[in-house]
Amino acid sequence: MTENIFLFVPNLIGYGRIFLALISFYFMPTDHVIASFCYLLSGFLDAFDGHAARAFNQSTKFGGMLDMLTDRCGTMCLIACLGTFYPKYLFWFQLSITIDIACHWLHLHTSLLEGRTSHKSSAANPNFILQIYYTSRPVLFLMCSGNELFYASLYLVNFTEGPSVFFGVGLWRLLSYVLLPVGVFKSILALMQGYYAALNLGNIDMQERAKATN
Repeated sequence: MTENIFLFVPNLIGYGRIFLALISFYFMPTDHVIASFCYLLSGFLDAFDGHAARAFNQSTKFGGMLDMLTDRCGTMCLIACLGTFYPKYLFWFQLSITIDIACHWLHLHTSLLEGRTSHKSSAANPNFILQIYYTSRPVLFLMCSGNELFYASLYLVNFTEGPSVFFGVGLWRLLSYVLLPVGVFKSILALMQGYYAALNLGNIDMQERAKATN
């Protein structure tokens, strides 16, 4: 009997994440409670699809792509909303989206052209900082969650400062200050990915051109 990979448990979780993300996008401009709940729940479920894939032996390329695209598009739409809340900083939000999407796409596509099974492998990331980022689960979790919380806190500040936690400064504003370096460093890591991916893609081009002239 032929398996239907689209109905695998981790992919069903992925569809649920997309549904929650869409609800969040709809309510983002007007209702921060519903939007935040759905957005965070969608992100929280991201921790379970990988476990489900391993537990049920249902790891698929489609599932990996679905997971990554959900992450990228979710963050992109949140940042797009922030651009309407803080038009003064629109350029920086646009720059963040561009770096994230372009560098991740180049890195992933180049890894596939090189025949690698994952863009997270050490061979695909020659820089030791990128290797730590992708091979250390705690580092990867802290960087990704910190980046998401940075943008989420900026989103919430538009509606409420949150509970006062430090000399009258609200929790969400304080988090936006504390996590700003994480957001900046995450973009730097993406630029590093794009840089090495461009070098690797250039090597592929040179090898193909050399074969064509022989």
